[in-house]
Amino acid sequence: MISSQNPFDMLAQAKRLAPALTEWRRELHRFPELSLEESETAERICRELDRIGIPYRANVGGHGIIAEIGSENGGPLIALRADMDALPIQEETGLDFASERPGLMHACGHDAHTAMLIGAAELLEQLYRQQSLPGTLRLLFQPAEEVNAGANAMIMDGALQDVRELYGLHNLPTLPAGKVATKQGPLMGSVDRIEITLEGRGGHGAIPDQSIDPIVCAAAIIQSLQGIVSRELSPFDPVVVTIGSITSGNANNVIPQYAVMTGTVRTFNPEVRVTLPERIERIVNHVAEGHRCKARLKYIEQVPVLMNHWEQTEATEAIIDGLIGREAREEAKPTLAGEDFSVYLNEIPGCFFWLGSGPPDNAESAYGLHHPKYTLNEECLPIGAALLAEIAVNRLQVLADAVQKTK
Repeated sequence: MISSQNPFDMLAQAKRLAPALTEWRRELHRFPELSLEESETAERICRELDRIGIPYRANVGGHGIIAEIGSENGGPLIALRADMDALPIQEETGLDFASERPGLMHACGHDAHTAMLIGAAELLEQLYRQQSLPGTLRLLFQPAEEVNAGANAMIMDGALQDVRELYGLHNLPTLPAGKVATKQGPLMGSVDRIEITLEGRGGHGAIPDQSIDPIVCAAAIIQSLQGIVSRELSPFDPVVVTIGSITSGNANNVIPQYAVMTGTVRTFNPEVRVTLPERIERIVNHVAEGHRCKARLKYIEQVPVLMNHWEQTEATEAIIDGLIGREAREEAKPTLAGEDFSVYLNEIPGCFFWLGSGPPDNAESAYGLHHPKYTLNEECLPIGAALLAEIAVNRLQVLADAVQKTK
C-alpha cells in the first residue's frame, strides 16, 4: 500500500526531472510524424520505457503503446493517456529545435503530452520501487488523435480492458503555465464530418439556361444550413455547421457537372447531435431539388461530446488543489473543438483537463493550438507529469480502499 508515513513528493521529484522532460519534448518536436505514421515516435517512447524498466506492449491500435506498472499486484486499474501525432503544418516559430521535417509540426503540443506521460511513468516507477501499489497503473501512448481514429483503434486492441478510471490532459497556450482549468460535464464538443455531392448538368457559362448549375445550388445549401443553428435549435444548445471546402469546376466560362463540399458539425448536447443528420439531409435534399440538382449526403460520426464524469472530476480538482494550490485552478470555458479522449469517457469514468502552457503574462495573446507559430512554455512539463502521476496514485488508493471496505 502507498505509505502516508513517508509521502512521495511528486511535484518536487517532477521538477528534478525537468531537464530530461525538456530534452524528450524537444527531440519529439524536431521529428514530428502525422497520424497513422508515428513509428519513430513510438520507437523513442519504447527506448525510454526500456530505460526506466517498465514493461509494455507496442503496435497497439497502429503505433500505440500500452505500458503497465504493478500489474502483478492485482487490484483496481487506473489508466493515463497521452497522444503523440503531429499536424501537416509548416512551422514558423524559429526555435532552435524547430521541426526538421518540411510541412510537419507539433502545433498541438502532443510532443509535450508524450514527454509528460514518460515523466509520469518515471515518477510512478520511482514510487513503486519504494513502496507497493494497491493495483495497476496503465499508460496509454495513443496515435492518430488528430484524425479522430486513435482512441477507437486502441480500444479495439484492449486498451480499456479492466480499466476502472482514465485521466488525461491537454496543454492550452492561452492559459499561463502553472495554471489548470477543469470543468464538470461537457468540456469539448462532438465532432462529425459531412460530405455533400451535387450533380447538375454541365454547359457553357454564357448559356446557363441549357445547364443546371451545381455551384449556385451549393451556395444556397451553405446559406440554408445556417438556419438549423439560428432557427431550428435552442440558442442554449450551441451547434456549429461549417462548410470548410468546396470543389467544383476548373474553367471560368464552364458550368461544371459536379460540386463537392465537405464540412464539420459540432455540438455540446448528445441529444441534439442525434437529430442533426436528419436536419442536414432534409435541407440538402430540398434545396437541391429546388435547384434541379441531384444530391448525396454522407454523414460521418467521428467522436462524441467530451463529457467529464462528476466524481472523477471532483476528485481531480481536489488533487490539483493539493498539489499546486487552489489559486492555480480555474473553471474551464467549454469549446466546440473536439478530442477523441471523449471516446474513452463514453466507455469508462474519468476526467480530462486543460494544463496551462502559455507565457506567465498576457497568455491570451499567445498563438493558439494548430497555429504555425504555436509555442509551448516548457515550465508546464514537470507540472503536467506530476499531476498525472499524483492523480493516478491517489485514485488507485481510493479504489483499493473501497474494495477493502466491502470485504
